[in-house]
This record gives sequence, C-alpha cells and structure tokens, in this order.
Amino acid sequence: MSDTDRPVIYVDADACPVKEEIIRVGERHDLVVTFVSNGGLRPSRDPMIRHVVVPKSADAADDWIAAEAKPGDIVVTQDIPLAARCVEKGALVLGNSGREHTPETIGMAVAMRDLKQHLRETGEDGGYNRAFSREDRSAFLQALDRMCRRAMHG
Repeated sequence: MSDTDRPVIYVDADACPVKEEIIRVGERHDLVVTFVSNGGLRPSRDPMIRHVVVPKSADAADDWIAAEAKPGDIVVTQDIPLAARCVEKGALVLGNSGREHTPETIGMAVAMRDLKQHLRETGEDGGYNRAFSREDRSAFLQALDRMCRRAMHG
C-alpha cells in the first residue's frame, strides 16, 4: 500500500481524552495521525503526527476534518454532526468511548443527540456526562486497532 493510499487518522482534538492512545495505535499501524484543534496542543517532532490549528470559530475543526476526510480514512470524534458528515463521505468514524458510527447507526445517534439537546434546553436533563473510565479507554483502544486493520485492508 503506497503512502498516498494509506488511511489517515483525523482527530477532533480539542476535548479528546484518548490522544495518547491514538498515537500508540497510529504508530503500531504506521499511519499518519492528524490532530485538528483551535490551539493549545504541543507540536510533535514525529513526522507521522501532524497538528492543524484552525480559527477559534465554533465549527472550524469540524469543517476542516469533514473537508479532508475521504473514504477509508478514520475520524475520531464525539461530535455527532461531524460523525454524520464523515460517515456520509465514506470515512470510518469512532467515538472516544470506542463506539463506531456507521451508515446503519448514525441516524439513531443524530436523533438521540437532538433529543438530549432538547431535554437540556427544556431543563429536563442536567446535561451531565459520566466520567471517562479505564473501561472506556480500553474499549476505544481495541476498537481503533480493529478499525485501523480494516481500513488498511480495504
């Protein structure tokens, strides 16, 4: 597989709790990892780790990732609208807890996100998320490793 055919891992990095795990899996599979953020990330000297700093507007990182991701690339994000855009383009999409978003599941994820947003806006839901656990980290690592193998073998 040539370097231009290899999948790229794009990371919606501003609030991503699994950056180190992504780097480890990317290194293991010899894949470029591109962290996209509004700033605040320390650059790496590793040529396989790239940092893209976008303007501080609300959806700048999402828009950049959605424009760059192509079929077979991997996108790591908790942002459901971004996940939907990338799934539509044929990218493989993984949430920080290891949950994969597919054409079959993204519609329900969007509907649940909209419902939760409505409940928060009406005061029915406090909007609290549970803490990110070791189990979540482990599930993410396993899911990303499987996704990288799948992306590299078409």
